[in-house]
Amino acid sequence: MGVSCGSSLRDTCSRVADRCSRLFPCFSDPARRSAFSLKLALVLLHILFVGVLFLFDRDLIEKTKHEPWYTATYVLLFVATLVQYFATAGTSPGYVIDVQKTIDERDAAARRTLLASDIQKAVDERDAAARKPLLPSKQPASSKNGDVAITVDGRNNHRGNATASSKNGDVAITVDGRNNHRGNATAWTKLVMSLYPQRSSTTSLTCPYCNILQPPRAKHCHDCNKCVLQFDHHCVWLGTCIGQGNHCRFWWYICGETALTLWTCILYIGYLKSNILKAWWADIILILLLAALSICLIFLMLLLLFHSFLIMTNQTTYELVRRRRIAYLRGIPERVYPFNEGVCRNLYLFCCARSSSSSSMYRMERLPTAQELEEKSRPYTCYDVLSCRCC
Repeated sequence: MGVSCGSSLRDTCSRVADRCSRLFPCFSDPARRSAFSLKLALVLLHILFVGVLFLFDRDLIEKTKHEPWYTATYVLLFVATLVQYFATAGTSPGYVIDVQKTIDERDAAARRTLLASDIQKAVDERDAAARKPLLPSKQPASSKNGDVAITVDGRNNHRGNATASSKNGDVAITVDGRNNHRGNATAWTKLVMSLYPQRSSTTSLTCPYCNILQPPRAKHCHDCNKCVLQFDHHCVWLGTCIGQGNHCRFWWYICGETALTLWTCILYIGYLKSNILKAWWADIILILLLAALSICLIFLMLLLLFHSFLIMTNQTTYELVRRRRIAYLRGIPERVYPFNEGVCRNLYLFCCARSSSSSSMYRMERLPTAQELEEKSRPYTCYDVLSCRCC
């Protein structure tokens, strides 16, 4: 009897799971289900801590009637924190593969436009030369623009012999389609290699998992199975990596969460102080919740201070923790931060700056030279402080 009931229950659960998988295909992935469960648990925890407070604290309800702005501000902070949480979780951390595709596609489009305009100009020059009877039968017309040179044979009245070739061997195109070729050095390869010292090997800079050339400060995340620009860490509660694309949002989320937790702790303490004459066991639930909130508040404040330090020194958690294992940080003294450009400049780059290149919203940082590292390792003097060298 018990065995049949157990088997029927398992069959029912499996049917329900199959139906949910068909209705929500994204939940068929165990990783996505786990991330969704964590998000749901975090939202329920927020509702629990705030709901219990409004359920027990009658004084807060009375205060809401007389001073609605106070509770409205608290509720607004509560909603803004949850919105920032989902916004951070849904923002791309800056996957290298996406940036590479964007740069290569825009470079290919720009090259096609450039070659089309140059070929058209060369053909126009050929036609103009063909109308002049005094000119020789063969009139070469050359059009040069940047790294493209086009030569047209003036004896023919068709475009079959119009060819386009690149001076650096990167692009070679013929109009008749017999030779349409691009070199191995793509725009992404050129961009990344310009960020490293000369004579760097592409083999040592290629990710063995993604088979993609990594720019400085990028790292492969095994949880996301992608390389991330300025990889900081993989956040389990958010279900995504923290990188250049969402690090700023992550900091603001921690800031909002810390403010909300601190305010909630103050409301809990105020309620317990006003009801201190009652038996302590009557409010055991609120005492336990306050203890949990206090632990969370300490953790959030330490996390906020830690990431604030990272931002002001232009570091990441991965670079700070795994400094000796990172190739471009080996041999650099511990207290020398190679990407530090001063507090003000670091804050500007973190919060406001976008890439100087129009091909990507992300910025790429080149490795500093030996002279720049020597300058950064030089200790501060009184003149440096007065001249705001640290800023």
